[in-house]
Amino acid sequence: MCGILAVLGCSDDSQAKRVRVLELSRRLKHRGPDWSGLHQYADNYLAHQRLAIVDPASGDQPLYNEDKSIVVTVNGEIYNHEELRKQLPNHTFRTESDCDVIAHLYEEHGEGFVDMLDGIFSFVLLDTRDNSFLVARDAIGVTSLYIGWGLDGSVWIASELKGLNDDCEHFETFPPGHLYSSKDREFRRWYNPPWFSEAIPSAPYDPLALRNAFEMAVIKRLMTDVPFGVLLSGGLDSSLVAAITARHLAGTKAAKQWGAKLHSFCVGLKGAPDLRAAKEVADYLGTVHHEFHFTVQDGIDAIEDVIYHIETYDVTTIRASTPMFLMSRKIKSLGVKWVISGEGSDEIFGGYLYFHKAPNKEEFHQETCRKIKALHKYDCLRANKSTYAWGLEARVPFLDKEFINVAMNIDPENKMIKPEEGRIEKWVLRKAFDDEEHPYLPKHILYRQKEQFSDGVGYSWIDGLKAHAAKHVTDKMMLNAANIFPHNTPNTKEAYYYRMIFERFFPQNSARLTVPGGASVACSTAKAVEWDAAWSNNLDPSGRAALGVHNSAYENQINSAKAAVGPEKIIPKMEISPLGVAIQS
Repeated sequence: MCGILAVLGCSDDSQAKRVRVLELSRRLKHRGPDWSGLHQYADNYLAHQRLAIVDPASGDQPLYNEDKSIVVTVNGEIYNHEELRKQLPNHTFRTESDCDVIAHLYEEHGEGFVDMLDGIFSFVLLDTRDNSFLVARDAIGVTSLYIGWGLDGSVWIASELKGLNDDCEHFETFPPGHLYSSKDREFRRWYNPPWFSEAIPSAPYDPLALRNAFEMAVIKRLMTDVPFGVLLSGGLDSSLVAAITARHLAGTKAAKQWGAKLHSFCVGLKGAPDLRAAKEVADYLGTVHHEFHFTVQDGIDAIEDVIYHIETYDVTTIRASTPMFLMSRKIKSLGVKWVISGEGSDEIFGGYLYFHKAPNKEEFHQETCRKIKALHKYDCLRANKSTYAWGLEARVPFLDKEFINVAMNIDPENKMIKPEEGRIEKWVLRKAFDDEEHPYLPKHILYRQKEQFSDGVGYSWIDGLKAHAAKHVTDKMMLNAANIFPHNTPNTKEAYYYRMIFERFFPQNSARLTVPGGASVACSTAKAVEWDAAWSNNLDPSGRAALGVHNSAYENQINSAKAAVGPEKIIPKMEISPLGVAIQS
């Protein structure tokens, strides 16, 4: 994995242009501190900042075919590269890098090879035989990628906004599951799974098939030549990832190189829900567990760095990215270069607490489809950029292409949350791993209620952020918010505070358009807000905003506060905004 930057067809092959490309590439050096590379062919420049994980000795980029007529710079992990090499018997590979297959596959199959890749990737391929290029991004958008256009007719590609925002007239997010060819000059979707149409599937629920598919997704991601670990919050998703990794690690190449003892990592405020649960899971699995603490002030002090690196002003993403950003720095300091994480499960299985209010299986399924399609703007962006800020890679098995196909083909009636039948959120996943003979996890962990990461690290984290923002954003400023920020107008002081910081780093209109907006409650899409009329008055992305569902919902906390200090001291805050309503439980 790494950071990539390409400038294509810029009508300038001067030394000054080369120096500028190198300068911009260095803005991505945090993503790949192990090596830098630049290939120039006429007025095309392909730059690369490498984080060496597979074949660290010889896998430096750019990568080439045999005669160097095809040049590739790629940010990715190709998990089926060994099988693909076997399909290319007449080709000679220069390195053992998993990404070395890309140039050779293009020679054999042209643009159609992209769907053959099983993994996560963003790449730029330059074919010097006809001076054409091809750009592609992985199915879900686990890797980050942007595209821009210069006034001179050039096309720019970069892993992060900061690599191109100052030099392009217009730029935007490169859409996941798409490719862009210089021959067509337009995006084409290469990823076309059955679920993408949002048609309602009808396959019966097969717990063993679901379990096997996820185990395979985890196992294939244990491909490594460097030390790694697992992010463990103690919730269902990360605990399952840790359990499967611990169960299968012993027989892998990684275990032979680095030992069969799995390292796990968790972050939170002291006394946070995640810390207690993670320690219990770590003890159960026998991992070498590393628990990191941060204070609310530590997080607040890091906010500007977080926004610079994750390149968004979305409230939920910033709340969750900050502890992950702090933890990633600690993990990297231990010599670990990549981690395996649990993102994506809530979108696939309807794990967010607002799914309790889904009116029927059709709307339940369509909302999961919408959530998966939007992952690249939220959790994938967070997981990728908050870790890469410190040169740490995150791998996400729940977003494996084959696993998604299996999980999204289940009749959504089986995913519906039905407390009266003992079915809580993500019941189909929990049931698949509820093995009495060879348990993966303790029962109470397997059936623990969903905590959003920004909540689970400690409830006072969000409350502290709101209080801090209130000190920097006045009521008068909020009155003018729609005039200052007409696009995605911030409706809380916290959102306004983040927006000010973002605009300072990325002032271009194209930059603000890369960030999603719209009404949301407990991480819902705007469409799902319609499921409950009460939600429109409580548009907060925290899981505790799912009134009547979360065990520590705001309404319960408000009632407790009323009993303690009297309603007259609580009601005025509720009338003004959600700020300050949630108290630490």
